[in-house]
Amino acid sequence: MDKVLVSGASGFIGRALCQYLVSRSFEVHGIVRKRHVAIENVNLINLDLEKSENIHVACEGVDCVVHLAGRAHVLNDDARDPLEVFRRVNVHASLRLARAAIKSRVRRFVFVSSVGVNGAESSLYPFAEYSEPMPHADYAISKFEAEEELKSLFSGAETELVIIRPPLVYAADAPGNFSRLLRVVATGFPLPFGSLNNQRSIVSLENLIAFISLCIEHPAAKNELFLVSDGSDVSTTDIVRLLSRGMGKKSILIPVPDVLLKMGAKLLGKKSLYIQLCRSLQIDSSKAETLLGWKPLLGAEEALVETGKRFINKNTLS
Repeated sequence: MDKVLVSGASGFIGRALCQYLVSRSFEVHGIVRKRHVAIENVNLINLDLEKSENIHVACEGVDCVVHLAGRAHVLNDDARDPLEVFRRVNVHASLRLARAAIKSRVRRFVFVSSVGVNGAESSLYPFAEYSEPMPHADYAISKFEAEEELKSLFSGAETELVIIRPPLVYAADAPGNFSRLLRVVATGFPLPFGSLNNQRSIVSLENLIAFISLCIEHPAAKNELFLVSDGSDVSTTDIVRLLSRGMGKKSILIPVPDVLLKMGAKLLGKKSLYIQLCRSLQIDSSKAETLLGWKPLLGAEEALVETGKRFINKNTLS
């Protein structure tokens, strides 16, 4: 039985990953900043990756480290130098954990990055592993810098490095903008996306954690970079309709021209939100399929309907 250490174990992805690995008979240990949670059959370790001096102790006897902990997008960030704060958490803390993993002779280190490293939107061709990185925001810049530093650190080391760049990760309890979209769709309020024909690659939480689990074990994942998605792309219009279907609601989509959506977003200072909702971001995940035999557990359409169903059931019960 492999021993896996998951950083950010109490987070949205971390908790689900820990539970999945336990169900597959892994011995799971999780790093959390504060011991305020419990995850069944997971040994939680209270560590501050930026400051703790005994990180190597958590890595002792570990076969694989999955590094999820980090600073994600922050709305209304009031930091004087946001990029430096992102670097402190996403770059420097990642390197501290990686050095501890190397020192403890951990077999493999899986770093979960972001497709934001490739850019905010794709153009004629989907993003692939060979695409030139074009990080678009402080968060994405810090993830790219972490990738580069980790590749340099692990070069020549016995510990193997695997980098995964997922797009939007969604589920009924997803945080951030997807959570806001779920709540708006649940109201049945008319939305101005009827004219959109963009294409977005997304990945369900279930598909992502299954892929991370594959990267923990598969020999061919050694020292590789992967972009991963549900395998079929959807428009924002599709997303709303599929979530509505799962919620048992009728979607009302008003055909507002893209130029007006763009203008309105600019006036409201919501350019990044406009890009996320209205522009295309497509991923070619064929490398994962070819090299690792990866197949998503659920397609995007089925997973989005199920997400809507789970969201409405959860909120009805509560």
